[in-house]
Amino acid sequence: MDVEFLRTLWFILIAVLFTGFFFLEGFDYGVGILLPFVAKDDIDRRVVINTIGPFWDGNEVWLLTAGGAIFAAFPNWYATMFSSFYLALALMLVALIMRGVAFEFRSKDARPKWRSFWDWAIFFGSFVPALLWGVALTNLLQGLPIDAKMQYTGDFFTLLSPYTLIGGVFSLSLLTLHGAVFLSMKAEGLVADRANAIASKLWLPAVVILGMTIFASDVWTDMFKKLGVNPGVIPLTGIATLLASGWFIRTKHNGWAFIMTGVTIATSVITIFMTLFPRVMISSTNAAYSLTIDNASSTPYTLSVMTVVAVIFVPIVLVYQGWTYYTFRKRVTRQSVQS
Repeated sequence: MDVEFLRTLWFILIAVLFTGFFFLEGFDYGVGILLPFVAKDDIDRRVVINTIGPFWDGNEVWLLTAGGAIFAAFPNWYATMFSSFYLALALMLVALIMRGVAFEFRSKDARPKWRSFWDWAIFFGSFVPALLWGVALTNLLQGLPIDAKMQYTGDFFTLLSPYTLIGGVFSLSLLTLHGAVFLSMKAEGLVADRANAIASKLWLPAVVILGMTIFASDVWTDMFKKLGVNPGVIPLTGIATLLASGWFIRTKHNGWAFIMTGVTIATSVITIFMTLFPRVMISSTNAAYSLTIDNASSTPYTLSVMTVVAVIFVPIVLVYQGWTYYTFRKRVTRQSVQS
């Protein structure tokens, strides 16, 4: 196969993996963030946790697969990105470990203080990644100080700029909204009602922060230079679906509201990758130092082997995960968690 085709193909596949990750893991994060606020007693909290119980660890596989794909297909991208975000990723890893442990440990002891501690660990383990992912993605758009040797020359605080903090807040607000809509769709009774009420309150701030992010992207990135004043169907669809989600939330068409927020997440991620291409990391030091699909990629042989493996195994994984969602499609009720 043509090497340029393979590089482009793997860039697209990585974009697809990250899109799937944020769509699926996004509602996990949102539900975890909302756990202390939508549940008034231990049974309610068990309802909230059980809405994502069968899914959260499977959703994280999308991230592991995306990271593995970057490592194998674009090793220079992997090395530079992980060294750039080292402390931020370490903090995120601690949060995710706490979150995973909390899901397993919470039910091991019935004492209220024990369960309350792990409930807040779930909140922390969901809040931190939801915020930091937005910071990370907007850093990729804004550019990082990378030298001619593909080495990051900044520090942790270089990652924190007005633009990336706006991006982090937008990610946090959108994923929390996504989780609230999922919870209103997946739970029943008072938990679903509280989740819907929270979604109604979150929708307008999410729209406002999206507008701020778009304006900031025009100021601090080359997004509109790359995509044009009319950025095309995908970015505009993301704006339209977020606006439409407000109507579906108010009318309690929860399934459609979930689709709308999910499409907004997906189109946001795709827009970021569209802006980057053919770059994978932008150098703010010198544009010539930017990493691209050409200078960051593996050998053609490696990409060819990876493509064959992906063609065989990706459909199997998709079928399995689809089966999981179908099997656990029923709403979670107070009665079901007590049975």
